[in-house]
Amino acid sequence: MKVLITGGAGFIGSHIAELSIENGYEVVCLDNLSRGHRENVPDKARLIVEDILSENIEEIFKTEKPDILCHHAAQINVRTAVDDPVYDARQNILGFLNLLEAARKSGVKKVVFASSGGAIYGEQQSFPATESHVNQPLSPYGITKLTGEKYLDFYRNLYGMNTVALRYSNVYGPRQDCKGDAGVVAIFATSLVADSCPVIFGDGSQTRDYVYVKDVAKANFLAFQPSVKSGVCNIATGVETSVNQLFSTVAQKVGSTLKPKHGAARDGEVSRSCLDAAYAKELLNWDGSVSLDDGLSETVQWFQNN
Repeated sequence: MKVLITGGAGFIGSHIAELSIENGYEVVCLDNLSRGHRENVPDKARLIVEDILSENIEEIFKTEKPDILCHHAAQINVRTAVDDPVYDARQNILGFLNLLEAARKSGVKKVVFASSGGAIYGEQQSFPATESHVNQPLSPYGITKLTGEKYLDFYRNLYGMNTVALRYSNVYGPRQDCKGDAGVVAIFATSLVADSCPVIFGDGSQTRDYVYVKDVAKANFLAFQPSVKSGVCNIATGVETSVNQLFSTVAQKVGSTLKPKHGAARDGEVSRSCLDAAYAKELLNWDGSVSLDDGLSETVQWFQNN
């Protein structure tokens, strides 16, 4: 079985590549290396350096003939999406369509799509949110993720393509990008390890549902299985943690006594986010096994060593 992972040199994609190889899959990573890194790609995976908007994508799919497309290449920064929604849409909508057309023409059997629960649901009306929660994205990033899901519906209904959308909560873990405002765990860990004080935007009472990257990789691998039918499910823990609580825990694990600075709250970001992942158990037979405490310990250790 061959899987083509877009964004395979990145944070989440490289963990999916590792797990897939461990389970005997042939893995091709497609990445433009704008955020990903060659060293993240497992030795037994092949890396194709290309942009998902490239005219070469169709030929790549015809040559590689993957059974599965696992799509993780994206513009992921909410701030960037708010500042430049055209750029965000070009990457996250047109780029995805370019891949879907290539997948359709080359006979891909299944598409697994990295979506976003927190960004799609917007300011939640119920906690934790199930997949039936009203979709009211506050940012262009959330809009593009929801649009991606709608295109999956189209390709499934018209062409019979098997599609799975995984609505992640906030993913964290080793190899997370600490640049920009994406990846608050990585930002906190990197700053504190360097004895520098990070900035919390807003008062820090905003909450997120933090899910460990290896649990996310497991969800993707389970979604690859032929027995898993099309569907949409949250990948999360169902536990809310405030940014202030997160900072205190990371600081304690680093051994730092620094206190955070506070800046103005960011536009387009929700105040509370917490997702119900019960349906992931039914659809994928998945549940998250790594606690936040254990996951943060492993993550901090990785940033200390790297």
